Amino acid sequence: MSAAHLVAGLTALAYLAAGLILALGFFHARRSWRLAGLALAAVALCGHAWSGYWQLSITSGWDFNFLNSLSLVAWVVVLLLILTAFRSRLIEAGIIAFPGAALCVVLQNSLPVAPLPLDQLSDTLKIHVISSLLAYAVLSIAAINAGLLAVHEHLLRRPTRLRQLEMMPPLTVMEAMLFRLVTAGWLILTLSLASGLLFVDDLFGQHLAHKTALSILSWLLFGGLLLGRWWMGWRGRRAIYWTLAAMLVLVLAYFGSKLVLEVILDRSWSSPVYAPLMLQDDG
Repeated sequence: MSAAHLVAGLTALAYLAAGLILALGFFHARRSWRLAGLALAAVALCGHAWSGYWQLSITSGWDFNFLNSLSLVAWVVVLLLILTAFRSRLIEAGIIAFPGAALCVVLQNSLPVAPLPLDQLSDTLKIHVISSLLAYAVLSIAAINAGLLAVHEHLLRRPTRLRQLEMMPPLTVMEAMLFRLVTAGWLILTLSLASGLLFVDDLFGQHLAHKTALSILSWLLFGGLLLGRWWMGWRGRRAIYWTLAAMLVLVLAYFGSKLVLEVILDRSWSSPVYAPLMLQDDG
């Protein structure tokens, strides 16, 4: 076993342990367990960064293939959760995020995927890739927040779970945070779509028809949620359902299309900038 695979394995175990500690701490209403879970997650985050660097770094630049992109998004999500954990009081989001990051680390270091070097792309495409990853990370946290909001509403109907309820922020605070995250993610997603449409020459020839259609649909759903909040005061279950539905469409748009193209069909999108690189790989 190589050093990279050893670090990846230990990182995944640390993530799983951190998520388990947070889950047990929430179930037993032990606030003191939060710090232990976050400390372990911080260690895992460092291991994730080291492991991810060796996967991303190639001779021709930075490799942003499907699994590397997925792992990088997971890393950004965990980083943002750790940095904002105590201020937002949504530490329990790690119960979902940390095991997800562990899975991403394992997949990144176990499945071979054709490289997609970022340094060979134009500045516009770089902006598109980076803004897409950042939008996905922010909206992922919004979706996790929506899940926690659903848990909060569920606990409100069960007085016996009062101890767990006291560990979470007030419902109004969680709702306000949800819409702040959705607003930020929607604005970044707008930049991603605008920069992405600039390099589209042939939707079907570049294998981008499904990705573009689903991305726009997700953008419309998130925008509709924000409009409903502003115009009609949407909240509660309606906000939860719209957030989760829009996020599901975004997952299908970005990682669903990349999974089918890069892993299942062993193909990728193409552009005038990327075409020469693809020809070299085929030759």
